[in-house]
Amino acid sequence: MLVARAELSDGCVRDVRILDDAIVAVAERLRPRLDENVIDAGMCAVLPGLHDHHLHLRALAAATTSLDLTTVGDAEALRSTLNSACAQLPPGAWLRAVGYHESIAGDLDRGRLDELAAPATPIRVQHRTGMLWIFNSAAMAASGLDVTDAPGVDRENGRLWRRDDLVRRTSVLAPDQLAGLGSRASALGVTGFTDATPNGSSTDARDLARDLRAAGVAQRLHLMGPVGAIAPAAARASLGPVKVLLDDAALPTVDELTETVRAAHAEARGVAFHCVTRVQLVVAVVALDSGGPRPGDRIEHGSVIPPELIADLCRLGVTVVTQPHFVAERGDDYRRDVDPEDRDSLYRVRSLLDAGIPVAAGTDAPFGTFDPWASMAAARERRTQTGHELGAAERIEFAAAMRLYLGRPDDPARPRPIAVGEPADLCVLSVPWRALPNALGERPVGHTIVAGEEVYER
Repeated sequence: MLVARAELSDGCVRDVRILDDAIVAVAERLRPRLDENVIDAGMCAVLPGLHDHHLHLRALAAATTSLDLTTVGDAEALRSTLNSACAQLPPGAWLRAVGYHESIAGDLDRGRLDELAAPATPIRVQHRTGMLWIFNSAAMAASGLDVTDAPGVDRENGRLWRRDDLVRRTSVLAPDQLAGLGSRASALGVTGFTDATPNGSSTDARDLARDLRAAGVAQRLHLMGPVGAIAPAAARASLGPVKVLLDDAALPTVDELTETVRAAHAEARGVAFHCVTRVQLVVAVVALDSGGPRPGDRIEHGSVIPPELIADLCRLGVTVVTQPHFVAERGDDYRRDVDPEDRDSLYRVRSLLDAGIPVAAGTDAPFGTFDPWASMAAARERRTQTGHELGAAERIEFAAAMRLYLGRPDDPARPRPIAVGEPADLCVLSVPWRALPNALGERPVGHTIVAGEEVYER
């Protein structure tokens, strides 16, 4: 393949030759070969394919056939929405709903769900944070969870805390749901994913890679898993860091976390600490200090990073993989619910970069937008849905926002160049570089190339 008249990030126009899955030549002018597929970039911008450094692939696929509750306003609207959806299901089918928040109808449990919607239909509802599932009585019975004593399962109230592994047993993803992930991502210029699903078994990364490839998903895969996880055998798939979930209500001891850090490092893997509160970040910093940091260690989200911990993160050399678009999507909730002392510490970017801390971004889809272009725009604007500024000092310019999604799977803050020997993952845009800052909202992707194969043409 030859990508002709490509404007690179330095403003130079070059031709880029691809052989198999690698870039083999970059020059001012390359003569097309008889057997080459030529894509004319028309002097528009060409960049390395975007990599989403934090998302949840199975949950994202399942969300395509789920009832979205994020726009439901109150309890009566919830009742109407649930019952209308149940009425359209075939006999015996489950209803899967996502995006619930207490602002809709208060704390939700098994009894409240039974009261709100068709009690004979198995219903499971996911909280907007992704951490909690609520089952009605029919769902508890159909899944067998009403007779289990599994940790994290509150049988009486039908609440499953951090037990996506049990929830997955209640449904099987159809191949077309997984296939849809690849096509949606290709249209956005995304050529790689880092799956950050927690609570995985030792085979989950291997099985996920197998299922995605069987569904025809072309993107590169970097998959988190526990200590002892089996590396995926699928093409263009790799085993990522050890995901460590931290919850304020049930924090492991520092000794336990230190042992996890050392065990991950013994497998030549980093650790990825899930940190959405300042307490969780403090514990992660102490564990990394105790276990000894290594390249590949990460802080996921970094939702609240108080200024006094910035120097520690810099000293440890840890990469922060954040979600600046949550300011746009949830910022009005943060302005209402977050302690004023913490608001300027939410989803930092500029202050981390200024301190020399490596920073990258992931969409956290389906719990955030599946659109990295919207994430880039949010990192520049730092405005809520109602137009309020939130953490304006953390704004970054366009080029820095784009770099958040251009890093390597195993080194998220190190951008991939368009150069000989690099993987042939490219995003050919429909505008030149000078027009790109004003085109983020348009998702200006013309062609997407993964491993030398064109997977999307606008």
